[in-house]
Amino acid sequence: MQFKHPEILYFLFLLVIPILVHLFQLRRFKKEYFTNVKLLRQLQQQTRKSSTIKKWLLLATRLLLLAFLILAFAQPFFTAKESKSKDNELIILLDNSFSMQAKGSRGELLKRSIQDILEAFPENQTFSILTTNTAFWDVDRKTIQTELQKIDYSALPFELDYLLTQVATKKPNTKKDYLIITDAVGLQSKKMEPVFAENEVYFMHPKAENKNNISIEKVTLSQVLETFYEITIALKSYGKNTEPVSLAVYNQENVIAKSQVTFDTNEKELKINIPKAAFHGKVVLEDNSLTYDNAYYFSISQPKKQNVICIGTPEKNKFLHKILTDKEFVVTNTELAQLNYNAIENQQTIILNEIKEIPQALATTLASFYSKGGSVIVIPSEETNVQNINSFLKNFGSLQLAPINKTEKQITKISFNHPLYKNVFEKKITNFQYPKVNQYFPSSGKGLPILQLEDQANFAFSVTNTLGNLYVFTAPLNKQNSNFQNSPLIVPTIYNMAQAKNNSKTNTFTIGENETLVLEAALSKDEVVSVTNTTYSFIPQQQIISTKVKLSFGDYPEKAGNYSVKQAENDIQEISFNYTRTESDLNNENNTLFDKATSVNDVTTVLNDLESKRTDTSLWKWFILGTLLFLLIELLIQKFVK
Repeated sequence: MQFKHPEILYFLFLLVIPILVHLFQLRRFKKEYFTNVKLLRQLQQQTRKSSTIKKWLLLATRLLLLAFLILAFAQPFFTAKESKSKDNELIILLDNSFSMQAKGSRGELLKRSIQDILEAFPENQTFSILTTNTAFWDVDRKTIQTELQKIDYSALPFELDYLLTQVATKKPNTKKDYLIITDAVGLQSKKMEPVFAENEVYFMHPKAENKNNISIEKVTLSQVLETFYEITIALKSYGKNTEPVSLAVYNQENVIAKSQVTFDTNEKELKINIPKAAFHGKVVLEDNSLTYDNAYYFSISQPKKQNVICIGTPEKNKFLHKILTDKEFVVTNTELAQLNYNAIENQQTIILNEIKEIPQALATTLASFYSKGGSVIVIPSEETNVQNINSFLKNFGSLQLAPINKTEKQITKISFNHPLYKNVFEKKITNFQYPKVNQYFPSSGKGLPILQLEDQANFAFSVTNTLGNLYVFTAPLNKQNSNFQNSPLIVPTIYNMAQAKNNSKTNTFTIGENETLVLEAALSKDEVVSVTNTTYSFIPQQQIISTKVKLSFGDYPEKAGNYSVKQAENDIQEISFNYTRTESDLNNENNTLFDKATSVNDVTTVLNDLESKRTDTSLWKWFILGTLLFLLIELLIQKFVK
């Protein structure tokens, strides 16, 4: 036991006073016996004994009364179990990811958790609170109440390691207590073990009552028809969803199509035709669970004609003109001697069709063209100088062609997963009529296979720098060397090679994936483009590449929706952003991460536990009660003891 005012204990010397008074009252007198009271002697002796006992009882009571009163003023207390931790700072890590939209027994998990914080904390108690996208340091309930109630859901997942790093950076040398409020959906962490070892950690786990959910996973442009686009809508069901779900496709605010989906399996694909025109809309479904994944935004730009230069003889270029029609391409046919180098910069694709030798000036120009986002297609000739073409290919990586092999081979393998064949085949084909080549150049290097021969050698492969593409055939495509021109494979292969990356596709991006977009835009040195819609605008990171601009979106925007890329006041591209679907499965809980934490059901329990462990036990009230008790005992002794 310790005392807040130990100096008051000196007053215990006052206990001498009642002892002196007692001794004075007990001083001895001389006895005289009178004959006329002889019969009362025995009674008188008994009375004196009783009086002595009463005086001793009064002395003990008064001593205890005075001692308890002095001790009460000295304010005794017992030290708290965790007295060294009483100055720890309380850090609240609050999950505001989309899975916290789910409803628990008392409403939305996030909103209910915020209300618990506001109701539990005393008005002036200091704490810090961090969410995925906000941080409030050293605040109290009174100053933070409005901001807490405005906290919205974040497109980014709840990452404990990121938040713990923030805390360590902001408060490196302070002792901390943690309250982590999360539904633990998809949660991962590598930094919790040292936190458990060094800090008091409380885990509050709000739970959803209904864990069934349906999500729109993706919308892709699966087929381009004469007057329609065919889009494929990928849906996913989590839990048991037996009721039909309504689904609608919007262009701007206009409903284009409606349908219903019943889930007999967890994954469903729905194909819908929409008008072949510029499209800036969304797909929306209705379910009774999470709302963030019930809409998927997508944009389809009006197809632009692609500028293509075919370098080769007119006779050999004929088959290319049949594939690259005037409706979708502006094709310039030129022989190498007449090539206008200045025109290359304004093209999307350059085709080198059976050129015997590539001049150094052209090789340098095409390497620059590729680095700025252009596509280069190389079709060798039987008379191609291997040393010359290898010198050219070195500009694009460790790619090499060996001397020509004059063995007839069949083209037997299609790389269905190659981006070139995305949405081309409904299923993998194994029994198609194999084209063949009479001779080819064996290749080596890190090219991505597109088509392969029966001996696994490449017939066509590609490399990319994420901006531009290089496509290389390893054999001449003329009819004397190959019947590939007669194969159905040639149309999607050459057509997609010549198409620009962002032409005739859904211009959709995922928030938080730091994806990039390359656009045709002639910008001045200090000019920038912005991404905007009716409620939000931001300037992405951008890099000017000749007549193009490369945009990197990072973690922006914060809200999913349809946006426009603007140069000054002009719209140059319609694009869409969607949230990542990592929060859709409410059954994907990682509760084992908090096995070493103290599990609680509400914030009040945390505050009471910390207070009980770290508050000294004050005893002065008990000593006051003892003082009053002994005062009462003295009165009773005075009255009833004779």
